[in-house]
Amino acid sequence: MSSDRRVIAVDLGKSRCRVVMSAPNRRPVFQGVGAPGLAAARGVDAALAAILPFAADAPGPFAAVAVGAAGAWAAPAAASTLAERLRTALASRVAVTSDVVTAHAGALAGGEGVLLIAGTGAAALGVDGDGIRLVDGWGPELGDFGSGSWFGREALRAVLRASVGLGPRTALTDLVREPVGSVDEVQRWLAHDGPLARRLASLAPLVLDSAAEDDPVALEIAREAVRLLVASASAASTRSHDVALHGGLTEHRWFRARLEDALRAVGRTPVSPRGDALDGALLLADRADLPHERFVHRAE
Repeated sequence: MSSDRRVIAVDLGKSRCRVVMSAPNRRPVFQGVGAPGLAAARGVDAALAAILPFAADAPGPFAAVAVGAAGAWAAPAAASTLAERLRTALASRVAVTSDVVTAHAGALAGGEGVLLIAGTGAAALGVDGDGIRLVDGWGPELGDFGSGSWFGREALRAVLRASVGLGPRTALTDLVREPVGSVDEVQRWLAHDGPLARRLASLAPLVLDSAAEDDPVALEIAREAVRLLVASASAASTRSHDVALHGGLTEHRWFRARLEDALRAVGRTPVSPRGDALDGALLLADRADLPHERFVHRAE
């Protein structure tokens, strides 16, 4: 990529939109609110509303624009439409793919391996000689096993069960009192406005800290999370052993150590990400020869 070519990379999540420019060096040019996802009703319109304001801070022309958008994996037609509409609006070559794909490309420098995401949600994307396989990322209602939202849900279940004698006492009862309230207030807290998954995920650090201090209930929740995440990573690729870890839960030192140990125990090799989703988008903007290409929607 020559230094005189301005390439724009966009990481469009459900909570925020980040935009960087490649030339002369990668630098941020915009950060705003995200969009509900391309699979949502009027998802393309919402994505455009989130992305296009960057042009006021970084007017074109651009050599290329690459977008990693939440929901693109499940809504390929919407991803193609977004690419075409961005091309018209920006008069540039455009590539649109899933934010999971750009995160994988960035973490593994466009190569093979597994990206294991453990944040508010959870998913594992494997890329190897057999192709590309996404495991989980099914949302908090059906999946996201071992994610932050899963942790929060399991913590509240444990607290509720303990309150009626169906489960053991746990330090989590007192720990969740400040953010949630008493046991009688749990249902009201769950019904608050705003994304429930993010609120549940906000409880995950409390569970991990409690597990690190040997609370038996929190320990069992954390061990099950490790088991679920390792199972997803293993299912994502049977050929590639490298697993790059990504997401807020992997930044918790105690939890990361146990997750890495569990991966090694099943023959996997935890590796540090070589870049992020924006690096992946910049890579995909210029490269159409990567194994991720079948999931990239281009408008030339």
